[in-house]
Formats: sequence, structure tokens, C-alpha cells
Amino acid sequence: MNLARFPRIRFAHLPTPLEPLPNLTRALEGPEIWIKRDDCTGMSTGGNKTRKLEYLMAEAREQGADIVLTQGATQSNHARQTAACAAKMGIDCHLLLEDRTGKQDHDYTENGNVFLDYLHGASVERRASNPDMNGELAKVGARMIGEGRKPYLIPGGGSNPIGALGYVNAAMELIGQANDMGLRIDQVVHATGSAGTQAGLIAGLTGIRSGVALLGISVRAARAKQEENVFKLACATSDLCGASGAVRREDIVANSDYVGTGYGFPTPEALDAIQMLARLEGILLDPVYTGKGMAGLIDLIRQGRFKKGQNIVFVHTGGSVGLFGYVDDFEFSRAKNARAD
Repeated sequence: MNLARFPRIRFAHLPTPLEPLPNLTRALEGPEIWIKRDDCTGMSTGGNKTRKLEYLMAEAREQGADIVLTQGATQSNHARQTAACAAKMGIDCHLLLEDRTGKQDHDYTENGNVFLDYLHGASVERRASNPDMNGELAKVGARMIGEGRKPYLIPGGGSNPIGALGYVNAAMELIGQANDMGLRIDQVVHATGSAGTQAGLIAGLTGIRSGVALLGISVRAARAKQEENVFKLACATSDLCGASGAVRREDIVANSDYVGTGYGFPTPEALDAIQMLARLEGILLDPVYTGKGMAGLIDLIRQGRFKKGQNIVFVHTGGSVGLFGYVDDFEFSRAKNARAD
């Protein structure tokens, strides 16, 4: 799969590390657990969206854009990384932030990712919960064209075939690292939301005939809907790469048992997983994506779905800055506040 034919701006620190998690492995007494550190991509605390933005922002530059527009939830990691990449390119960035949770505390509405959005110089519009935020984005783009601007619109999560190229590349990078280490990967696990990361990974893994299975732990949609979204985007991405037909429907597996109340609402199990990784491995997960993804992996190991002798790779898609928007969700923080009162 020759990705060099696609324009790209190299923002990310690549390859990201592939590391064992020995303390977590011992604690769970199951398979060998590894972590692919895509929280270390480097742009504004890192995260998976930087890989996508290498291709998206290159297309924006080729089209002569003078401003990039995108949308996401209030504590969107994608919005923050888009703002950082736009700042590095020297073009404007405008963000639409959707209230998907109704949380009104200052930490959630102004701290974490939101603070960094402003710090990178992005302009921000707020929206109430809206099932068609990409449609809303198109309206704002049309308004800006009327104002004489040249906007480039990026869908939520950077999840289109161009953006998914970043995770086609990540799949090849991961398999190359494993080959160099003599590591046989039995399963890759990650948190799946807007579908671009899972679609790119499966397009890459199947396109190079890796034989490695991929499991997405959904953070928002029911299984049937999530798998439908991923399959559609994975096929379009494979077509773009010249590997049409590589992805089969059975390659797309999403588990939606760990969504909880909904997107943006951390579950007790996710908060436990965040604390477990912090205290066992010194690694920060986030409350929206990787916390739920790791909670799912931990539970599946405890159920016996993965066995000793297997090698499981968890893709850490970043987002730890979002922790600062959810401080009061952690019991030790609530206990501290109660003592202060």
C-alpha cells in the first residue's frame, strides 16, 4: 500500500512507542498486554487525530485554504489537535463545540481541551446537542465563503477516507515494529467513536494481509450502528488506497457493552481503569475514549476472553488533557472537596 502518493504534512512524532505493560499484565493474570503509545504523537499533548491531520491539513494546503473548520464535543481532542496543527501551519482555525452532556461546571466548559483550543488561537462557536453537526459545519463554511474566506471543512473526528489514511499508516507501522521485535500480535484493541481510527486500522491490517484481528470498544454507538459506520468508511478508505475488497464485513468487530450512559459520560469502570493504569504503569488515559476502551479490555480479560500466552496490543489514542474537564467525577476529588466544605 503506497501512501507516499498522498500529500502529507509530518506533524507527528513517529513511530510512536510500542511498549509492554508488565504491572497490568501481572495484576490481571492473563495475556501479555502491550500498549501502542499514540498519546505520544506530539501535537498539543498528542493523540490519534494528529495522524489523521497529517493528511487532512495537507489537502487543506493544496486547496489554498486560509481557515480550517471542524466540529466536536465540548471536550473534543480532535478540535484541540486541529487547532494546534492550524497554528503550526499559520492558518486560522474555527471550531464548533457541541454540548453532548449538559455538564455546566467550569472545568468541563472552559478547562482541559477547551482551554487549549483558545490557547492555540482558535475561534469557537458553541452549539446545543445536534444530531447533524457536520451539516451545521457546512452552514458555517458557506457563511465564511460568503465573507470571502477559503475554508477547508474537516468532519468530526477527522473521520473520512483522507483522515483514515493516518491509521492505515499506523497499522503498517505497528506490524513493522512487531516484526522487528519478534512479537506475534494476537489482537489489537482500541476505543472506537467516530469510526476513522478503526476504519483506517482495519484497512491497513487487511490491506497488508497481516492476519491480526482488531476489536473496537465503542464509546457511543450501539454495536450494529458502530460496525456499519466503520465498515462503510473502511471500504471507502481501502478503495482510496487501491486495495478494494480487502475489508470484509466480518473483519469489523465492535463491542458496545461499555458505553454506559452515553458519549462523554465516564462509567465507574472507566474511572477505575484510569486509576489502575495511572497507579500501575504511570500512564494517563482519558474519561471519554481510552478509559472506556481499557475498561472493556480489562473486563474481557477477567471474563477469560483472552488467555495467557496471547499478546494483546491496546492502542492508546490519547486525550489525557480531558481529565482536567472531569476532575469531580473521581471519588478522591469528591472526598477532598467534601472535607474542604
